[in-house]
Amino acid sequence: MKAFSITDIGEKRRINQDYVFCEVNAIGNLPNLFIVADGMGGHNAGDYASRFCVEFFTEHIRNSDITSPIALIEEAITVTNDKLYEKSKQQADYEGMGTTFVAATICDNVMYVANIGDSRLYVISNEIIQITEDHSLVQAMVKTGELDKDEAKSHPNKNIITRALGTNETAQPDFFEVELDEGDIVLLCSDGLTNMLNDETIEKIIRENADNLQAATEILVKQANENGGKDNITVIIVKV
Repeated sequence: MKAFSITDIGEKRRINQDYVFCEVNAIGNLPNLFIVADGMGGHNAGDYASRFCVEFFTEHIRNSDITSPIALIEEAITVTNDKLYEKSKQQADYEGMGTTFVAATICDNVMYVANIGDSRLYVISNEIIQITEDHSLVQAMVKTGELDKDEAKSHPNKNIITRALGTNETAQPDFFEVELDEGDIVLLCSDGLTNMLNDETIEKIIRENADNLQAATEILVKQANENGGKDNITVIIVKV
């Protein structure tokens, strides 16, 4: 397994509120761990939320005795949410802060994924498939038929998310279990990438650079910035 990650401030933002964790070696009872978090909140609250959640989550993983990947990730998300929500109530500058959070671990040929918010995980095999579902207002409108997918891409409210880590007393992540084949590629990213590049372009860049993951991530970020770079951009690419 090979992996490479990058996070970039983009062209318009003054602070990078994204945070990334990419480790192909064991973290506690998990054989590897990949996380993208995209913080939100005024001042430095979004920056703090994403960094705190990733660091607190990974520390909990390291110290837990739980061996089931999903049970371990679920518990770590719960305690991380509790701690961030508690901190948001203690300091006025942190009120309302939160973060998206998409995490994955690969055990043999099975990938376990947890997601809350609109950062995404894709698998590129015969085609590019979005595994996670955005927890966003626009995605909810697509599901009810109020918008089609093309309208959703340019909707003015597309950045309003309906679930995040730390914004409520209880976290509501989705969990996925995905079988992988040798040669499959996994992409985790913040919406700073997917709002600037469509899935077809992302797939093309990754396939053309499948033997050089660093080049693939750098080209994705460069292209997103050339298309406007309106948000922070974070990318992890994992090759099985």
